[in-house]
Amino acid sequence: MDFSSFTTIITGSISASLHRLFIMFVIYNLSSCPLYAQEQTSLRRPLQMIWHFKTESAINLSPASSRDTVYLPLSGGSLVSLSLNDGGLNWITEIGGNLSATPHADETGIFVASENFVLPDSVLPASGALRALSHLSGVILWIQTIHAPLQGGLISNETVIFGGAADGRLYAIKKLSGEVLWVRQNIAAFASQPILWGDTLFLGDEDGILWAINTATGKTIWHYRTQGAVRAPVAIVGENIFVGSNDGFVYAFNKRDGRLRWRTRAGAAVQSVTLTEKCLVVTSLDNFVYCLSLQKGRKVWKRQLAGRIAAQPLATDEGVLFSPLAGEECLVLDQKDGRKINSIFVGEDNNMAASPLLAGNILLLTTRKGLMAFSDSASSAPLRQ
Repeated sequence: MDFSSFTTIITGSISASLHRLFIMFVIYNLSSCPLYAQEQTSLRRPLQMIWHFKTESAINLSPASSRDTVYLPLSGGSLVSLSLNDGGLNWITEIGGNLSATPHADETGIFVASENFVLPDSVLPASGALRALSHLSGVILWIQTIHAPLQGGLISNETVIFGGAADGRLYAIKKLSGEVLWVRQNIAAFASQPILWGDTLFLGDEDGILWAINTATGKTIWHYRTQGAVRAPVAIVGENIFVGSNDGFVYAFNKRDGRLRWRTRAGAAVQSVTLTEKCLVVTSLDNFVYCLSLQKGRKVWKRQLAGRIAAQPLATDEGVLFSPLAGEECLVLDQKDGRKINSIFVGEDNNMAASPLLAGNILLLTTRKGLMAFSDSASSAPLRQ
């Protein structure tokens, strides 16, 4: 029985007012168990590589993780399941075609979007597909063909997975069966990572519109048009939602009604917005990192890096990790002042656009030479290559 089922059964007779308190109590007590008591790797301390899955087939899609497993997308439509602890190979599934979006993994399964080349006179015009795979074996549980490939990323709630496609369609698909719950047509293509907040789905399109969509119906709650494509995921805190645009501006809205609160210009097209405890960290095509105040968008500090930052940064309460495309290392900057506080050597020109991932107490970096796992504790796992 998984953890969510356990809490559902036990709390069935508890009043709604005590439900949240009970869940916090259960999680607190389970934290003393080894399964839930992993200490997060520190970005300030020296990090050591604990295993390296070597491959020349890594692509610019980030891996996904669930429990003690990481799922690495490869070229040629392959997905590899690896043990998070030591990098051991569990299975590899050959889907074919090309993977088109970052995979998504949760308790239900692994969800993989792909693209196949379609001939002009083909009787099967659909060029995209979404598959659900088994955690244990990688066997396909179901497949849903769609007109055009899903792009950017996937996200799900308890029962439905969402993704935007290259032809402007936005899909809501049931996770257990693959049945399409609803689909809505947009004028412009989607190529961004959607974000969920309650029953609202946020994502941007290639025409520069940020959409707030009702997850149950697919209806528009509100939208706002910028002057450039919106491809990076939004950041949400309190009543505010922040988004970057290729028009070179960062925008702050009221997340409930889309009312504009402020906008601030960066040096070039905005690649990412990342929330930290101190500020909103923004990367742009001018190779600068900007720290903006959450209240008014004021620039607190900025720092130029060695190359373009195509990957979404990784933020913890200790610092922010960046993977510039130029150079031989990933950098950790202090969110207070932009000072370099750590670095991780990955090899000359080895960084990619795939985003770093912190899974449990292990940091995962996708490079041109494969997937590297780091920890601040040499005893976390034996070095495996």
